[in-house]
Amino acid sequence: MKLWDAFMIGAVVAGTALLVTVPPSAAQDRIEVPLPDISALDDEAATELARRIGEADVITSNCTAHEISGGEWTLLAGTGDLLAEKLQMEPAEYDRNFNAPAYSLLDDPEACDRIGPQVAPLIAELVAMGGATEPDLPEPDPADPDQAATADQPDGAADEGNAETEAD
Repeated sequence: MKLWDAFMIGAVVAGTALLVTVPPSAAQDRIEVPLPDISALDDEAATELARRIGEADVITSNCTAHEISGGEWTLLAGTGDLLAEKLQMEPAEYDRNFNAPAYSLLDDPEACDRIGPQVAPLIAELVAMGGATEPDLPEPDPADPDQAATADQPDGAADEGNAETEAD
């Protein structure tokens, strides 16, 4: 039992060290998009949508002809999180019920060609429900010269000049 305790303490220390050493910018690389309103879905419709999202995730992750953007992936994954909550499932249970079975599609050599074309209509459906594949950013204030000057720059580009002062 003492050896097990030592392993557990080592795992906790290693995990804590990893969290401490992750740069703050790593969280800034994540895209956040508006998610659809799924409140009108009954359990049957929510279950069917979760199945379709699981299949879309597997196909777009494994079939190069059907890759999707980061915003589209975030829309699918975020909607999956909402569906798990609506269906009152823990993340592991949701994964077991919807994502894991979708991996059996990879046993079918025609799955990419059969399921792949269904992904764009699924994303369009989620967008029609209020989701988006791009961040919902506020309009720049033309009265604020700093905001207007950085509005067209990619995320983080406006802060590059401040990197030295923040590190000091």
